[in-house]
Amino acid sequence: MNHASLAPSPWIERWWHLLAPGATVLDVACGSGRHMRFAAERGHAATGVDRSQEALDAAAPYGQTLLADIENGPWPFPDRTFGGVIVTNYLWRPRLPDIVAAVAPGGILLYETFAAGNETVGKPSRPDFLLQPGELLTACAGLRVVAYENGFLAEPERFVQRIAAVRPAALAAASAPRHLLIPR
Repeated sequence: MNHASLAPSPWIERWWHLLAPGATVLDVACGSGRHMRFAAERGHAATGVDRSQEALDAAAPYGQTLLADIENGPWPFPDRTFGGVIVTNYLWRPRLPDIVAAVAPGGILLYETFAAGNETVGKPSRPDFLLQPGELLTACAGLRVVAYENGFLAEPERFVQRIAAVRPAALAAASAPRHLLIPR
């Protein structure tokens, strides 16, 4: 699937306002860069990581790209944090702690992927690739959860789990980002 031609996830769009102006963004398993493009169009420096060179070639116009197999190799950002970390349609449980740790103080994690139940409507159907109820909440225990959903979406039919979570900034920082909730 060519994600570069697709619109960003509505979940990412809905919670994007939590990201501080000018914050750096990491798109994990970025594919062709639909969320990197979304970030770049809003003035954010985006970094995408993926194991497909073909996908990264498509994503390259939207920011920095890094070819890495994060399932079989080391986490490529061990000492780096980002103002926003985005993950959509991807799950590799051993990397969840690294992904959460990549969120800078005052930064956000926007994560959306398939959940248990999806095996009844399509792919992915293997439990290895389906979040269990509450699994993202557990993974984000050190973050402040702003929004969380676990359920069924009709178009296209799929079961998802998604979270918008913020790493608290130091209380002493007078310029700490404000995470304004905008009613929908």
